[in-house]
Amino acid sequence: MDNKFSTAPKRKEIFVRIERCVACKTCEIQCALKRSSLSQGLPEAIYEAVPPMPRLQVQPIGDLGSLPIQCRHCEDAPCLDACPAGALQREKDGWVVMHGEKCIGCWMCLMVCPFGAVKPFREFRKAIKCDRCLGMEEPYCIAHCPTGALVFMTKEEFLKKYGGDIKPKLQAYLKGL
Repeated sequence: MDNKFSTAPKRKEIFVRIERCVACKTCEIQCALKRSSLSQGLPEAIYEAVPPMPRLQVQPIGDLGSLPIQCRHCEDAPCLDACPAGALQREKDGWVVMHGEKCIGCWMCLMVCPFGAVKPFREFRKAIKCDRCLGMEEPYCIAHCPTGALVFMTKEEFLKKYGGDIKPKLQAYLKGL
């Protein structure tokens, strides 16, 4: 398959060092607080009329540990074709971005996402997904990960620094990125 974005500058991605993830869900909490909470504080957010919603979710992956699941911005993203309203669009840099004002709440994107990364925000009848905290120097989930399980770097940097530590079952996953 020809990479449509091979001429684009190397972009940073969110990678997970699975051996360091302890499923504390700090990434989920910080994402929810900073991205969808009015108060942006934990005690106050508990009492908000609409509960804050994270754009990623920590899931167990059998005997390998846990893995924060977020949008992978697939090269051949099925959500783009499934969205009848055009709310999901690929930006020039390759990111798949949700334009919430266009979302009609049909949730077709949820049904076709192979990673389960698009989530329903039921209170607003909209779909939400990770956008890597566009416009930020570093995503909130990474900035607040207490174990350093989440890292933000290019694929090449990640493989050079951590490639020898990757568990064999996950090597095929990384090759698909």
